[in-house]
Amino acid sequence: MPRILKSGLIQMSLPMTEGEGTMAEIKEAMIQKHLPLIEEAGRQGVQILCLQEIFSTPYFCPGQDSKWYASAEAVPGPTTERMAEYAKKYQMVMIVPVYERESAGVLYNTAAVIDADGTYLGKYRKNHIPHTNGFWEKFFFKPGNLGYPVFQTMYAKVGVYICYDRHFPDGARVLGLNGAEIVYNPSATVAGLSQYLWKLEQPAHAAANGYFMGCINRVGEEKPWNLGRFYGTSYFVDPRGQTIAQASEDQDELLIAEFDLDMIDEVRSTWQFFRDRRPETYEKLVEL
Repeated sequence: MPRILKSGLIQMSLPMTEGEGTMAEIKEAMIQKHLPLIEEAGRQGVQILCLQEIFSTPYFCPGQDSKWYASAEAVPGPTTERMAEYAKKYQMVMIVPVYERESAGVLYNTAAVIDADGTYLGKYRKNHIPHTNGFWEKFFFKPGNLGYPVFQTMYAKVGVYICYDRHFPDGARVLGLNGAEIVYNPSATVAGLSQYLWKLEQPAHAAANGYFMGCINRVGEEKPWNLGRFYGTSYFVDPRGQTIAQASEDQDELLIAEFDLDMIDEVRSTWQFFRDRRPETYEKLVEL
């Protein structure tokens, strides 16, 4: 029988920002704005749903204000436990990206993976952390220290890459070697050079490694930072690098796609990604 998977991505604009409420109110407003689309995903039978990067807060990294440290939370913790209720209600795997506080001063850009019965399976911590104009992420996040895990969910083997990670093919390769069937990349990126690369890099990862990808970007402009326009265009891409569903540039949206995971075996059998790989020829390229 074909292994048909129905997956969803939610791209969302910010409903309340700095100066319009307390940090707790801003986070709650963002969560409340997501809930109708999470419920809609469940009603439509979505089996795996992914939310955008640090989904419950603004993308505060254009500034360097330490007060946003207080928005970080434990993982698992309050938000992941709350999302686990929806996962269990709808038998829907959820990838939940949040700002994680491991301990005092130890903060990560993290995505929790919750199985379809509400069980917390684990987390991925963003490995590649940018620090450049408008994206001062090293001020807020430590580099990830959990490697590139793949999670066996009820429906598929899932890997996670986060935003800036997508510029680096190495981790994308490791996810494939670790058995990922679909890799999700929750992001927050604005118009400019990024928009061209957005349509290039992730299809290349999918084609090079023979897996599906679900790529999410938020929408709208966020004050007071005024970094630019988050251009949405969330999409799914298949193991041949072909886009199979795409969202708008400017609307809050639940994007749903159905695809057959058996295509992975078909593509990998054709190109023999793993048989023909030559790791013994790569190991001397870099001396660390």
